[in-house]
Amino acid sequence: MAEIGLPGFHFHDLRHTGNTLASRTGASLADLMARMRHSSTRAALIYQHTAREQDREIADALSTRIQRDRDRARNGHARRRQRPS
Repeated sequence: MAEIGLPGFHFHDLRHTGNTLASRTGASLADLMARMRHSSTRAALIYQHTAREQDREIADALSTRIQRDRDRARNGHARRRQRPS
């Protein structure tokens, strides 16, 4: 790929990038295997490393949601409001 100004860049790098991006969309292992035309899960699992990043984002979002709901409950959202007499 030096001809196009990308020395050290290989065609396989495009394949890896494409499949990594596909895994970030939530593609399943079977989806990745089909895209790559692999018959074993071993190679497709390489691209699932981005799932760890998604797991962290999901965990952070859940923590935020739980904290928000806990704060609302502590601030009286869960208590009945009394009507003025």
